[in-house]
Amino acid sequence: MANIRAKDIKKLEEWNEKELRKLRITINNRISSLKSSGSPKALPENHPLFEKNEGDCQALLQKVLQAESQLKKS
Repeated sequence: MANIRAKDIKKLEEWNEKELRKLRITINNRISSLKSSGSPKALPENHPLFEKNEGDCQALLQKVLQAESQLKKS
């Protein structure tokens, strides 16, 4: 299983396809949680989405999609 907590989200170009897919799913779940809940579950400090709001998650999602696209091209 891909361990995204051990990875640096600032270096998405170093991530593999499985890790990027897991991060994308995690981001989508977090966005959904932030939209539907007034007080979403707090994430641990070592989680890649720790203290990220909906806008931050949307921006990161775009970066992940770009990284996935680049990975498929190579």
